[in-house]
Amino acid sequence: MMPMIRLKLLKLIYRSAQLESPTSRLSPCLSRSHLCTSTELLESSDSQRTPSWLDFGHYPGGSENSDSGDDFSIPSLAEWARTFPPLDRNTFGLRPEGAPEEIPDVERICRILRNHHRSPDDVVGALIGCGVSPSKSLLEQVLRRFSNDWISTFGAFSWAKSHTGYVHSPEVCNLMVDILGKSKRFPLMLKLVEEMSGTEGYVSLVTMSKVIRRLAKARKYKCAIEAFKTMDHFGIDKDIKSLNILMDALVKGDSVESARETFLAFKEEIGFNLESFNVLIHGFCKCRKLEEARTIMEEMKKDGLKPDAFSYTCLVEAYCHEKDFRSVECVLAEMMENGSPPNTVTYTIYMHALGKAKQIKEALGVYEKMKSRGCIPDSSFYSSLIYILSKAGRTKYAQEIFEDMEAQGVTRDVLTYNTMIAAACQRSQEEVALTLLKKMEEEPCKPDLKTYAPLLKMCMRMKRMRVLRFLLSHMLQNDVSIDRATYSSLVIGLCTSGELDQACRFLEDMVSKEWIPKDTVCKMLIKKLERAGMLKEKERTEKLISSVRQ
Repeated sequence: MMPMIRLKLLKLIYRSAQLESPTSRLSPCLSRSHLCTSTELLESSDSQRTPSWLDFGHYPGGSENSDSGDDFSIPSLAEWARTFPPLDRNTFGLRPEGAPEEIPDVERICRILRNHHRSPDDVVGALIGCGVSPSKSLLEQVLRRFSNDWISTFGAFSWAKSHTGYVHSPEVCNLMVDILGKSKRFPLMLKLVEEMSGTEGYVSLVTMSKVIRRLAKARKYKCAIEAFKTMDHFGIDKDIKSLNILMDALVKGDSVESARETFLAFKEEIGFNLESFNVLIHGFCKCRKLEEARTIMEEMKKDGLKPDAFSYTCLVEAYCHEKDFRSVECVLAEMMENGSPPNTVTYTIYMHALGKAKQIKEALGVYEKMKSRGCIPDSSFYSSLIYILSKAGRTKYAQEIFEDMEAQGVTRDVLTYNTMIAAACQRSQEEVALTLLKKMEEEPCKPDLKTYAPLLKMCMRMKRMRVLRFLLSHMLQNDVSIDRATYSSLVIGLCTSGELDQACRFLEDMVSKEWIPKDTVCKMLIKKLERAGMLKEKERTEKLISSVRQ
């Protein structure tokens, strides 16, 4: 590697490390071979424990108020549920009753990763001798399934590289870069990029986009800009496309001012296009600085560019957030006058805002106006319409629109299903919600974390511990990783439902992943434990919380 690259990367690492909290700092990555295979990052520990809530009964729960019995609580879905068996508390894997010992390689790996590991070194030690040979597809699935657990993923990543004959693909490396960035392990992330640069073609615009976006999201704006400046040393052009990526990352990281300064700094050197100005317009509209957004529109005109539908839609969205629908109508009229007529996205945003404001008649009027102007509804539009009708209690019409989408040539996507499932969960229609989840598999349409969030909340509200356990199994099988917010939601929901033992166990599992719970979550659990007279559990929980905050 060229000394210049190393110097610049080390500067980035130093800056990002300075901004990290003491509890999140890592010792340096000690490379034994390229692609960051070292696992000497944290103190090793022989203590490898399974998620503690798996150790108590076949399902979390078991109180008198929880559902009981051996059958799935919804008979019509029982057969489907059996194809997603609960987590086996002895092997901590997914194994149907009577299934042979032969299990897929990915499940062998996942059984090991579901144990509590204190460091990537522990993970490597646990995986050695597991009888599985790594492959690109295996690593990709494992990294996606545990994308919110950097210790497990980096341990698996390091274990795989130690195998003779196996070399990580650029795609696997990029996944690992993104996971480390999401976990705010920036020094480690940047060292991995440094080592990737030792193999030609491994560091690409995709890689640096992930680096820039993760740094910006963590509000390390200077580091994100510095990462952009180093790109040409990796053979990546600093062109208009990459500049727009940087600006967009800064905007999404809540610093449109940094995006504006960056644009002005590189405008003459790199150039610009319509998207460059639209990123800034979106940024200023996002933080409700509409005068500045209008100023950017005037600047783009001076530079010979004409605002398009996206430019104006940013203004529409900003006014919708303020429920200033009169100004929205003015912008729509301006769009027609200037030859940039509203499109489906514009009308969807407007209709959705009216629906949220409970102006149902006006929202449906936008639908009619859209049709009269030749705009073709897409899945996002239908999802918004379903949301509005469901909120207004017109579930029959929402269901009819959902069923009619295919006849209209519009494919139901994950947003459509998420909208329908959330509406069913809000009405505590357990069978309807789970039937929709089953239907997603048949289409097929892969669920995401937002699919499961309302389902999990409904189960906790209704004290359906068996269904909750089924959903956690279903998430795992669909490579959906539980994140910090979901763990917090589980703890809060179980507290509210009186399932305090399970709340404690999920909190313990959360802490094992180095996620520090919010004060409100901790106080709620401790208060509930005290009121319930569970003093030993209260003391253990307080010690656990205290240990992670030292």
